[in-house]
Amino acid sequence: MSGTLNRRTLLQTGSLVLLLGAQQIARGASVLAVRIWPAEDYTRVTIESDALLQARHQFVNEPPRLAVDIEGMDLLPGLRELVGKLKSDDPNIAGIRVAQNAPNVVRLVIDLKKPIKPQVFSLQPVAAYQHRLVFDLYPAAPPDPLDQLIAQRMKDLDEASERAARLLGLEAEKVTRPANQQEDPLGALIAGRERPSRPDTAPDTPTVKPPPKDEDTAVAGAEPKGSPSKQPPASGKGKTERLIIIALDPGHGGEDPGAIGPNGTHEKKVVLQIAQKLRDRINDTRVNGNPMRAYMTRDKDFFVPLQVRVQKAQRVQADLFISLHADAFMTPKPQGASVFALSTRGASSAAARWMADKENAADLVGGLNTKSADAHVRRALLDMSTTAQINDSLKLGTAMLGHVKKIGKLHKPNVEQANFAVLRAPDIPSVLVETAFISNPDEERRLNDPKYQDDLAEALLRGIVAYFGKNPPLARNRQI
Repeated sequence: MSGTLNRRTLLQTGSLVLLLGAQQIARGASVLAVRIWPAEDYTRVTIESDALLQARHQFVNEPPRLAVDIEGMDLLPGLRELVGKLKSDDPNIAGIRVAQNAPNVVRLVIDLKKPIKPQVFSLQPVAAYQHRLVFDLYPAAPPDPLDQLIAQRMKDLDEASERAARLLGLEAEKVTRPANQQEDPLGALIAGRERPSRPDTAPDTPTVKPPPKDEDTAVAGAEPKGSPSKQPPASGKGKTERLIIIALDPGHGGEDPGAIGPNGTHEKKVVLQIAQKLRDRINDTRVNGNPMRAYMTRDKDFFVPLQVRVQKAQRVQADLFISLHADAFMTPKPQGASVFALSTRGASSAAARWMADKENAADLVGGLNTKSADAHVRRALLDMSTTAQINDSLKLGTAMLGHVKKIGKLHKPNVEQANFAVLRAPDIPSVLVETAFISNPDEERRLNDPKYQDDLAEALLRGIVAYFGKNPPLARNRQI
């Protein structure tokens, strides 16, 4: 009898273990990491786990908030960390609350600062990541980047006028825009990006050195913003200026760190720093009397899908598109900068093909919502790419290499070509610049050196100026 009881007890215990095991499989997901990537474009919230999580979400308008029920887990300490990771200056999220809503269900409530269009999706394990549950919070009314560029340009001109008035001991007077431009804030910028120049009484203070008077830059007629010999006269009524827009695209970002150097340097960080330095130089430079303005596809640490980068450049009607990278190879030996243009007929070398395949995989690492209504951004634009665009891209790349080689080694002396997804804007000359090999310890140190970053930004600027010297930007017809 005792043997029977012992056997029965063991069977019951075993059944209990099996039941607990099955339950644990269903609800045993562990939170490995939580991350928040704030940006004006959108804020991403990521929950990384060791098993697939199911989520149901509902958006509430008043007050705006997103309620998400995550199935398959309990309220673990890792989830509570989300609250502490939220920063007060997040442009989209006001607060985060987590609670156990029901057994095996955690409710996550994201209080919002404005109405948003949420995207909630899961990503399969890839690279260094396991399963990811992603919340992309896009503003329902995103700012117009073209309008922002114009506003910044007009602000610069206002400040220049005020500085000039102060220098002359005069009371700064606010310069008003013509009434018809007040009604249409985008105005002539869309119609060829022209604006009436302000009646500045003195030049701006230049913040960068003018390019050297070599053959290329002399033809370009480039000068830093505010050069006394190139500023419009004080009576510049009726004079217009063509705003030249350069789209700068710092590679990777957010969930996608890009290549990682032997000492832990992230590609996404150094290329953003270089892009910011180049942006400041572009904004302080004129070409043939016309101001340049840089537009950044990302100005912070967040992920941007490859074709969204292209679309952003097209939306602001960029004259050039420059994607900045610092890639790695399988060995630490390769070194030197490179410039790539698009190819529709295969890569110019096996290395170029390998590089393009590696860069084109960024969407997988960064995490693209392929089920979204915006999934059309994955469509290949290659068929629309024109021979003229590729030829102009090769000219731009050649001009850049001519100046980059003056500050360091080149990996290849000529512009290489491959099928880079980010270079597929059919109407914008586009190049991808590999600033150095971050996998090379010496070059990793250089990429972190502010002086090298300054020198590289200056060289790239001079390449841009040299290109425009021989290929002036064309005026564009207004499209209503």
